Amino acid sequence: MRKYHHLGIPTDQGRAGEHYLEKFKVHVLPFDSNPYGVEWMRYESGSPVPELVQKVPHIAFEVDDLLSEISGQEILIPPNSPSPGVTVAFIVCNGAPIEFLQYDKSRGLID
Repeated sequence: MRKYHHLGIPTDQGRAGEHYLEKFKVHVLPFDSNPYGVEWMRYESGSPVPELVQKVPHIAFEVDDLLSEISGQEILIPPNSPSPGVTVAFIVCNGAPIEFLQYDKSRGLID
């Protein structure tokens, strides 16, 4: 299964309700803060996130099998767990970043 999850848009404007993720040096207004699934990301200088993700909007899909989805693809960000119970990875498709998220239904980590 693959279903739309959110659209991530890089920005240089701060927004009320942002969360700061120190590990990634990014301020994020979560996708669930609005009814349209738009995530706003404001990166600080020195962020370890690839420039493509920092500059180009990405679309994200929730998937059942993350490793199957990224198999044979150009990996931009390898599978990692930014928060408990979710594993994410980014690929490049025709020059654009695509994110996949897999939720562990039993609450443990997938990777």
